[in-house]
Amino acid sequence: MGAKGAPSRRRQAGRRPRYLPTGSFPFLLLLLLLCIQLGGGQKKKENLLAEKVEQLMEWSSRRSIFRMNGDKFRKFIKTPPRNYSMIVMFTALQPQRQCSVCRQANEEYQILANSWRYSSAFCNKLFFSMVDYDEGTDVFQQLNMNSAPTFMHFPPKGRPKRADTFDLQRIGFAAEQLAKWIADRTDVHIRVFRPPNYSGTIALALLVSLVGGLLYLRRNNLEFIYNKTGWAMVSLCIVFAMTSGQMWNHIRGPPYAHKNPHNGQVSYIHGSSQAQFVAESHIILLLNAAITMGMVLLNEAATSKGDVGKRRTF
Repeated sequence: MGAKGAPSRRRQAGRRPRYLPTGSFPFLLLLLLLCIQLGGGQKKKENLLAEKVEQLMEWSSRRSIFRMNGDKFRKFIKTPPRNYSMIVMFTALQPQRQCSVCRQANEEYQILANSWRYSSAFCNKLFFSMVDYDEGTDVFQQLNMNSAPTFMHFPPKGRPKRADTFDLQRIGFAAEQLAKWIADRTDVHIRVFRPPNYSGTIALALLVSLVGGLLYLRRNNLEFIYNKTGWAMVSLCIVFAMTSGQMWNHIRGPPYAHKNPHNGQVSYIHGSSQAQFVAESHIILLLNAAITMGMVLLNEAATSKGDVGKRRTF
């Protein structure tokens, strides 16, 4: 055993230790520092994201929609990291702006945000905010935005696409339409809960009471119910309202008119065939009423046997 082990020990004793080349140490040191820096940068990014989400959740716990100025917009929306979607309404709610449609859109936006805030599906993946023109003029300039209200979706990654801007002129700003658009862009489905509104019920009760009281007072003389002229006027009013687009206005909620922010010119007729303004409906209603009145006067002039001058005037 001792004789056989001696050559082996001599071979081991004759081996020399191997060392790495001297030039590889700076490379290894640089690689180690790079890994440490990348790990530290990733950790810093995660901490920054956690702070942003925590701040947004705190604001959401106070209000369903939190207001943003230029600094907050750049910090929480434009600057990464971000793993959440942000819905922003760009508006002008100050009284001196005289934007009535902004106030109407804000009411629908509040209903939508409250429905999300108090739903069981509420999470930190979707937030609602608002930028007022007088509080964030630089944001409007940065986005080249010249009209209000405007709804935009800022996705977790990348820049907003064309579909991330809500088509308010064509669809309207009803909370249900906004919820459908958000579902298409974020896969977050919001069930809209509207606060109870008893104005319609009260108005109907008053109308029934008025008609009932009138019938009671005229219970001995109900010939007016058979008045053809009265029923014709009621029918014409319904026809004028429907053919002028009043039902479309009720569903879509378009603005009354549009004021160009550059030259101040007010447009009462919409430039697209897919939308309209409320003023446009009123113009169509008046034109239809004028045409109908003209036809009635022509018929009266042709069928009556009264004074010739009066018939010519008709």
